Amino acid sequence: MGKSKQIGKHSKGMKQHISKTWKTKRRTKDHDQIHADMIPANAVKLLKQDVDYDVTGCAQNYCLHCARYFVDLKTLKEHFKSKLHKKRLKQLREEPYTQAEAERAAGMGSYIPPKSVEVKTQQVEEDMD
Repeated sequence: MGKSKQIGKHSKGMKQHISKTWKTKRRTKDHDQIHADMIPANAVKLLKQDVDYDVTGCAQNYCLHCARYFVDLKTLKEHFKSKLHKKRLKQLREEPYTQAEAERAAGMGSYIPPKSVEVKTQQVEEDMD
């Protein structure tokens, strides 16, 4: 009989599984997905959603740029002044990465620097019913 291959008492597989879970727990939308949401036709659908009791704030207070729901209008306005929201706006100013740009970077064409996109904080409609 040979010696067992396992050296320690604990397996490494469980540790790797837990680390993957924690890394992806609070994963948000990528920048190219948010750029797709910022198209006016898609933005109207996201900002004017039907009442959904399973989502925070019944899906009525949504930040388009951060892809987050908020409990009420006051919290949404405070979020607009936060560092996280301003940082996301700055990241979204750059045009999303495309396959054509990847091919140019690989040497299949001449390099064209990415364009900047004008991004402003969304307008909030206050309902005083």
